[in-house]
Amino acid sequence: MTSIRRRLSGRLRRAHRHAATEPPYAFTVRRKLRVPMDDGVELVADLYLPVGAVEPPLPTIVVRSPYGRHGSLTHAPALAAEGFTVLVQSCRGTGGSGGRFRPQLDEQRDGMATHRWVRRQPWFTGTVATYGESYLGYTQWAVAGRMRREDPGNAPDALCLNVTMADFGAITWNNGAFSLGGSLGWSRLMDLRGLRGVLVRARLARRRDRKLTEAFDVLPLSRGDTAVAGHPISWYQDWLAHEKLTDDYWTQQSHTASVPDVTAPVYMATGWYDIFLPWQLRNYAQLAAAGRPPRLTIGPWGHGSEQSLFLAESIAFLKEHFAGAPATRPAPVRAFVTGAGQWHDLPAWPPPGTVAQRWYLHPSGLLDPAVPDVGITRYTYDPDQPTPALGGPSTGPAPGPVDNSAHERRADVAVFRSPPLDHAIVLAGEPIAHVRFRSTAASADVFIRICDVHPDGRSMSVCDGIRRIGSIGTAATDPQPDEDGFVDLDVPLWPAFHRFAAGHRLAVQVSSGAHPRYARNPGTGQPAATAATTVRAEQEISHERAHPSRIDLPVWAS
Repeated sequence: MTSIRRRLSGRLRRAHRHAATEPPYAFTVRRKLRVPMDDGVELVADLYLPVGAVEPPLPTIVVRSPYGRHGSLTHAPALAAEGFTVLVQSCRGTGGSGGRFRPQLDEQRDGMATHRWVRRQPWFTGTVATYGESYLGYTQWAVAGRMRREDPGNAPDALCLNVTMADFGAITWNNGAFSLGGSLGWSRLMDLRGLRGVLVRARLARRRDRKLTEAFDVLPLSRGDTAVAGHPISWYQDWLAHEKLTDDYWTQQSHTASVPDVTAPVYMATGWYDIFLPWQLRNYAQLAAAGRPPRLTIGPWGHGSEQSLFLAESIAFLKEHFAGAPATRPAPVRAFVTGAGQWHDLPAWPPPGTVAQRWYLHPSGLLDPAVPDVGITRYTYDPDQPTPALGGPSTGPAPGPVDNSAHERRADVAVFRSPPLDHAIVLAGEPIAHVRFRSTAASADVFIRICDVHPDGRSMSVCDGIRRIGSIGTAATDPQPDEDGFVDLDVPLWPAFHRFAAGHRLAVQVSSGAHPRYARNPGTGQPAATAATTVRAEQEISHERAHPSRIDLPVWAS
């Protein structure tokens, strides 16, 4: 799979190099410009200026980053060499900028002030585009919709949004489950700022971070930051203290509602193993529903992969819109089919022609379109020996499918498999599991994973999802139990574009955790930040005909 991915992405990069003009521009760099914010705080920025006239004029690109202004992440040197004027700014409290860093909370006001300032500068080229990945993409969402609605003359004229989303609260508390691995890991690295931080981050990237691994097992969760960093980290404490995404703390930093207000052209890139994938595709769907579908690329990548491809496609996209360059794409969506090793050019995502197929979980362990009559599947979840995370979306350098065959033999994992398929099935979209579930614990998680079982016995991960019930953060959306104590749970899974070949089998896992990707559920229903005691939970999945547990698969007839 890795060799296929490298070969295909290499072909794409070569195609874009041939389609675009070779970088002709020398450039100068003005370091440490001071950009005043509305409250008097000054943020530091570097300005990249191409030498000589650029015809036709290209937009000024604004990049806002909390990770420093180095070109390896911001791509400012490469963009300037293509003729773009580029302003790279360090977010408040980072990289020498004034103020205190409060993740997400200040990006809208600071970003809006920056855009207004850029348009008043003598080097401004007449239009503005924004660019960046991950948090650098979030800073784009923070300003784009609101400025288009309230201050259209200063709003960005195009956005290049790579592996990102408009609401980081939604991933921090994913359907009620705390994303421990990403939240504590990111907090650990952001706490290591300055030169020492750069050196430590580089060292940690090359080897396992022992202190972080140990901190994942600390209870209560509010002591995890001290275990890894030696002191509390303010924003990590804030995240844990606000389990409800309806709290003002989260709503003020969510920009999902303003996504449809964006009228500027948008380029998006993401991967099937990216940590932000579901939400980025939902942001895509919001713009598509508003009649402004973005250009979209989805490849077999994780969060830190394929930056050079994102850069090449962003440059081509911007030159098409602002310089009249020829189109480089035959269709607005390009998506990679895992399990087949093929790219498809599509008119939209999900591709037209998908239909829902229902596959039912049977007490015998069968996964089948036929409805079961009766039965219960049982397993025990012990938070002191939590079900481990295996594969799934990742920020690592080589994410991808993982063999689950040994994992599926665990006593705390229920597995349902189809007979060998008599024809290929292509999954294209966001599967949803409907599980009739009962737990002896006050709070429980339901974790679902789909795997592709090969004839040789390998059970390769495709996509997964989680949902928590019985917690402070889920109280408003928890389904009511019936007279037998069962609840009907809908569990959305990660989007996928995967081909199950003929002779392969579908597998669905049901468990109650994926630690430390998601923090273990102690089972008590107490506040996540302070819960220190745990209870074993006896979990049951019902298969009765009146309310059978099932998974709905969006299947594409290509």
